[in-house]
Parts: sequence; structure tokens; C-alpha cells
Amino acid sequence: MFNRAAVLVCQNGKCFQQQERGMATLKAISMRLKSVKNIQKITQSMKMVSAAKYARAERELKPVRPYGQGASAFYDKIEAAPAPDKPKELIIAMSSDRGLCGGIHSAVCRVIKSQISESANPENVAVVCVGDKSRAQLQRLFSDNILFQVSEVGRKAATFEDAALVASTIINSGYDFGTGKIIYNRFKTVVSYITTEQPVFTADSISRAEKLAVYDSLDADVIQSYMEYSLASLLFYAMKEGACSEQSARMTAMDSATKNAGEMIDKLTLTFNRTRQAVITGELIEIISGAAAL
Repeated sequence: MFNRAAVLVCQNGKCFQQQERGMATLKAISMRLKSVKNIQKITQSMKMVSAAKYARAERELKPVRPYGQGASAFYDKIEAAPAPDKPKELIIAMSSDRGLCGGIHSAVCRVIKSQISESANPENVAVVCVGDKSRAQLQRLFSDNILFQVSEVGRKAATFEDAALVASTIINSGYDFGTGKIIYNRFKTVVSYITTEQPVFTADSISRAEKLAVYDSLDADVIQSYMEYSLASLLFYAMKEGACSEQSARMTAMDSATKNAGEMIDKLTLTFNRTRQAVITGELIEIISGAAAL
């Protein structure tokens, strides 16, 4: 009967084409609704996983903070300064290989891009990318400044061995820099972090410090050993701070994505119901019109 009504109406109008468009719209909305619901399930699961990883990262961060604070206190106490006769600069970008965590990696790269652009001699600035995300953003404009890249960061919890390996690679790279810094995200709260710079000094800079005499029995071998250990300690501290900030940012991002998906589902459901009601009303009109024509 529906086909007959449609054919009869098509002889005098375009109702059949309108019905086809309505059914096609319903199918498209239904597919979109199903897709958004699947996305909401994924983001909700990622939020729960990130919450568990964030709790673990925050728990592991507390005993690691003395590593970074101790090295920073030593540099501040001896008033270490960059070597003036070495113009080369080293920047260590702390990121990871994983995304979907807001603009946490972009914040680090934004600071580095600004510093390289404002530098009087950009060719004297070398960047060590810890994580694939920083390399992907920096190589577009400053590929010549990248010294080397460290991958497989962020998939597992960082250990001191990982930081020591990065520090050893930097020391053995042969790049003779006078000043260095680590740029990382320092965890503040669950919903905020601060992009921070941590200065790094070479053994030559430490030996030239004015107040190094405060410490007794510091020969060249002891200073070199402490420089290597402090570099590994600062990298380990920056890795843990960055990991905690990343997990909290990912948890927040997935929570926002889940809420946005819920709002989109409500709007699509309302649109689907209205379109379906319009299609049903159009079919009833066709049936009545067809019966009247007979």
C-alpha cells in the first residue's frame, strides 16, 4: 500500500523523492550516532586508564623530587654560570611518544621555537628531543638544530637507567656546549602544569664557579663525576614531572571529550527523533492522499 501511495503521489508531486531523502537522512544520522557512541566509550575507557596511570605517576614523583631539587640547590649555592668562551647552547626538550593529552607537548616546543628564533646565532643552538612528539613539531622549522632523538618514551614508567642512558649519550655526543637547559612540564595540580626551564652546567662551568670553595676536596675527577650524575638526576626528575603532567592532562582531555560526545549524542538523538517523526508524518499524508485519490 505504501508503494502504491508513493506512486500515486509521484504522479502529481515530489513526495516520493522527499521520502527517500528523509530515509537517507535517518540512516546517516543513525550511523553518526553509533559512531559518536563508540567514540564516547573509547574516551571514557582512556579516561579511566589515565586516572590509574596518573595516580601511579604522582605516587612515583614524590620520592624523585629530591633528585632535581638537590642538583638545583648545588648549582644555586655555588652560583654556577655559563662558560663565556663557549657560545654553543644545548636545549633538552622533554616530551613523549604519546598524544591525546591536550597541548602539553606543544607548550614545550613553543618555548624552544621562541628561544631559537630570538637567538642571535641560531646555528649554535642544538636540541635533544626526548620523545617523538617534540621531534615531530621541531623538525618542520629547525631540523638542522636537532642533535639526536630519544624514542620509546612514555610507554613505560621512566627509570633512572633511562635517564642515565640519555645523559651518557649527550656527554658522548661530542657537542661542546657552554650553556644548557632542560625544558619540561612541571606538575602543579590535576588540571594545570607549568612549562619550566632547568639550567644544566658542564664540568668546566662548575669548576669556574665563584663559591665552589665552599665544598672541600673537589678535584677535576669529582666534579666530572658529579656533573654526569647531576645531569642524569635532572633528566630523571624532568621525566617524572613530565609523565605526571602528561597523565593528568590526558585524563582531563579525555574527560572533556567524553562530555562533548555526550552532548553530541543528545543533539543527534533529538535530530534523529524529529527527522523520524517528519518521515512518519509524510508517510501518513501520502497514505491519506492516496486513499482520497482512489
